[in-house]
Amino acid sequence: MSEIIVFNKPFQVLTQFTDSQGRPTLGNYIKRKGVYAAGRLDYDSEGLLILTDNGQLQHKLSDPRFKLEKTYWAQVEGEISDEALQQLRQGVTLKDGVTRPAKARKISEPAIWPRTPPIRERQNQPTSWVELKISEGKNRQVRRMTAAVGFPTLRLIRAAIGNWTLEQLKPGEYRTEEVVMPAAPRQPRTTKPSSSRTPHARRSDKARTHGGKARSKPARKQR
Repeated sequence: MSEIIVFNKPFQVLTQFTDSQGRPTLGNYIKRKGVYAAGRLDYDSEGLLILTDNGQLQHKLSDPRFKLEKTYWAQVEGEISDEALQQLRQGVTLKDGVTRPAKARKISEPAIWPRTPPIRERQNQPTSWVELKISEGKNRQVRRMTAAVGFPTLRLIRAAIGNWTLEQLKPGEYRTEEVVMPAAPRQPRTTKPSSSRTPHARRSDKARTHGGKARSKPARKQR
């Protein structure tokens, strides 16, 4: 069993414990020593972040091979269209490659805390909310995906990582949980091709050859 910290990261807080520029960090909220974030959440994004003091667990929680699905709520500029949602579901071409297909749907504004400062809204320009579920971690991926389909993200909240959710956590609050270490992903077994010739046949060949040339049998003596 290992212990994790489930934290609701506020807007404009770094996912590290120190900063030479004096910006808010995890150290402003979490006073426990020896814990580290399993994965990252951008400075200007909010929501669920998991921390642990177990290096092996930290690696497994952030390793894409384990395919822990992450759920995001994105407030985007404009009324997102069915066509844009379908593009997100099929995968979007970004500069660093094509994203895996995402689970994408339009949602009503979630019951969440107000952001400080609030987003900048254009006059006469509506906004809408989309839920995205992805299992990879390209840099600023959700923001780039929504921008690529024509709907820039104005506010981004990570609502869940696997089965862990924010529940009733307010920004800056956290809870601790005990977890069982996840099993390592299975690797496909590989087998070497075996020769169809029997060991006896291979030994016989070796006995009859010397320096790569076959040795001839001595002629029978005539009586």
